[in-house]
Amino acid sequence: MSAEIETRLKDLGVTLPQAATPVANYVPYVISGSTLYISGQLPMEDGKVAVTGIVGKDVDVARAQRAAELCSINILAQAKSALGGDLGRIRRLVKINGFVASTPEFVEQHLVINGASNLLATALGEAGKHARAAVGMASLPFNAAVEIDAVIEIA
Repeated sequence: MSAEIETRLKDLGVTLPQAATPVANYVPYVISGSTLYISGQLPMEDGKVAVTGIVGKDVDVARAQRAAELCSINILAQAKSALGGDLGRIRRLVKINGFVASTPEFVEQHLVINGASNLLATALGEAGKHARAAVGMASLPFNAAVEIDAVIEIA
C-alpha cells in the first residue's frame, strides 16, 4: 500500500518534504491507539509559508486551493514521519479541518479546502475519502491563507 501511495504522489508530481518541526509549545502529531492526530499544517514550501494573506482580498480561490494542497502535502509528510516512513499503515483519513483566513464576505471556504480534499483522495485512494469542516477565520499564524489538521486511522 505504501508503494501505491508513493506512486500516486509521484504521478501527481508531489515529492513529500521533510516534516516540519513545531514553532511553539506543541507536538506535530500524537498517536493514541489506532488514531493519528496531525497538528495544523500551513502551506509551507521550501521552508517558508508559500501563500499568505486574506482570501477574498489578497488571495484568489485558485491560489488558496494551492495553499490547501500544500497543507495536505505537509499532512502526508507528518504522517510519513509519524508512521516510520510507512504510509501504507494509513487505514483511513477520518477527517480534516480546514481553516481559511478570509474576509467576512467570502463564502467559498468549501472550494478552497477542495484543494486538500482532492489531493488527499487521489493520493490515498479509497482510504482518502474523509469527513471535513471548512471554516473562515479572521487570521492565521504567520499570515498563512490556509491551515489544515487531520485525524487518521492507522494500522
